[in-house]
Amino acid sequence: MVLEVDEETKEALREAFKDIVNNVECLVFVSNDPKCEYCQTTLDLCELLRETSNGKIIVKVFWKEKDEEVFQKYFVNRVPSVLLYNGYIRYTGIPAGEEVRGLVETIIRLSTNDPGLNPQTIAELKTKLKGKAYVEVIVTPTCPYCPYAALEANMFAFASEGKVIADTVEALENGDIADMYGVTAVPTVAINGNVEFVGVPREDMLLKAILKHQKENIKLPFHPERIRYHPHLHHEHEHEEYEF
Repeated sequence: MVLEVDEETKEALREAFKDIVNNVECLVFVSNDPKCEYCQTTLDLCELLRETSNGKIIVKVFWKEKDEEVFQKYFVNRVPSVLLYNGYIRYTGIPAGEEVRGLVETIIRLSTNDPGLNPQTIAELKTKLKGKAYVEVIVTPTCPYCPYAALEANMFAFASEGKVIADTVEALENGDIADMYGVTAVPTVAINGNVEFVGVPREDMLLKAILKHQKENIKLPFHPERIRYHPHLHHEHEHEEYEF
């Protein structure tokens, strides 16, 4: 699939990325397999982000066929995947459509070292979160509310300094995950395998749920390799295993 971007969109990205302060590393995991329908589009998207950020987004590309050690290091078993913040912020499936907005804002906040969360939330993540939490936000590209849920989860990962892993999962590419959670509306938010929210959670409620479901250790990768695709969804308004 070819990524088509008009000049107006490029200019909007350039304007947004004026707020970037420090460089941000973007790790892209793809495959040469023609069955990976969105791998090339994901590469094109990340190159667009690099270009419009004046090179402040550092894009590193890894191929399933030759970079097996890197895939294992970051617990990646599905392509395409995009990782930020040393892998604690993840996009499983292409972050396309509406998700680009959340991705752009995530990058800007990483670059400014400001998660934008309530100070009380940040304090409780540091003092009360003793274990680990894997927060999945199940999304589709056309869902207008999904980027808000994804950004919120991403910033919990950032503010917790990796005690939380945020994974934005594109449902149409990862239908087995959506089916496992019984997803019929997006965004759906699951924490350590437990569905907690349908819709965008309030910050205090997400914090409460993360503290409730925290675990001492989590097995990674969190899901097996992709097995099937394309559930029927509508939008909700408003391997080897390792431990970390």
